[in-house]
Amino acid sequence: MKALVYTSVGQMALQDRPKPEITAPTDAIVRVTKTTICGTDLHIIKGDVPTCAPGRILGHEGVGVIDEVGPAVTSFKKGDHVLISCVSACGKCDYCRRQMYSHCTTGGWILGNKIDGTQAEFVRTPHADLSLYHIPKGADEEALVMLSDILPTGFECGVLNGKVAPGASVAIVGAGPIGLAALLTAQFYSPGQIIMIDLDDNRLAIAKKFGATATINSADGKGVAAVMALTEGRGADTVIEAVGIPATFELCQELIAPGGIVANIGVHGKKVDLHLESLWDRNIAVTTRLVDTATIPMLFKTVAAKKIDPTLLITHHFKLADILEAYATFGNAAKTKALKVIITN
Repeated sequence: MKALVYTSVGQMALQDRPKPEITAPTDAIVRVTKTTICGTDLHIIKGDVPTCAPGRILGHEGVGVIDEVGPAVTSFKKGDHVLISCVSACGKCDYCRRQMYSHCTTGGWILGNKIDGTQAEFVRTPHADLSLYHIPKGADEEALVMLSDILPTGFECGVLNGKVAPGASVAIVGAGPIGLAALLTAQFYSPGQIIMIDLDDNRLAIAKKFGATATINSADGKGVAAVMALTEGRGADTVIEAVGIPATFELCQELIAPGGIVANIGVHGKKVDLHLESLWDRNIAVTTRLVDTATIPMLFKTVAAKKIDPTLLITHHFKLADILEAYATFGNAAKTKALKVIITN
């Protein structure tokens, strides 16, 4: 089968690989029909994720059709159309019982990280009964690819961890796909302000269309002053970090209001400074989280009810044979205006 392989830091290649096989009774083999690229995949290629070794097939998102199931799989059969969760969950360990599926002792975020992932013609999905979801007949499968990772990540790590509340002020640093996912799902809670901050005017314009009440290009170094002007000098009640670099995390610390929460989503490959000399007396909290995907069932219903449209995040389409072009497009978003790309087998 064809598969996109991380070969070394800064390098990847489309290679021929053997089709995966069932290795545990709870496994399923899924023929991947649509997948996408995540910012985390770019972090892997840059060498920021040491758990992912060269030689790994990348990708942790997608939809497909069951090709084979292990003898212990009871909820799925060959031919079923399924959504693949980016997180694999056994459902039995202590972490899974607390719905911390990302820390499952035999699963978690392993697809495209510790085991081969979804940017291939086929993928082996461990713990299939709890890590796959049935796709209803007639559903928009491209929209559902956004439920594998990006929407639950923006929602769980940003909105829920940030305790977005009705009437509150929210600042989202980073108007890339994950920041926009946080913007879309933050609106479930009717905050009074959603302020998007980025360096890219095109993405800020998209954020405005998606429901941001204000947008700020912080390239001039005046982003903090602009947020303070919008919030009567208090800062934002919730600040969501959706980039993953030291400068944006430091910006979040300057934007937070007393009593507020800084909710980190970004994947950080370098150390950042925590300015307790400025924050020690401000009653704030800083949260971190890897997506647990516990909200996928709820997001399924929200999408089905047309309360949210994940296809707004999709800007480009490619075939698997052109996945290197897809990476070039996604990785150069300032020029290509890419958000999420769909890769079809």
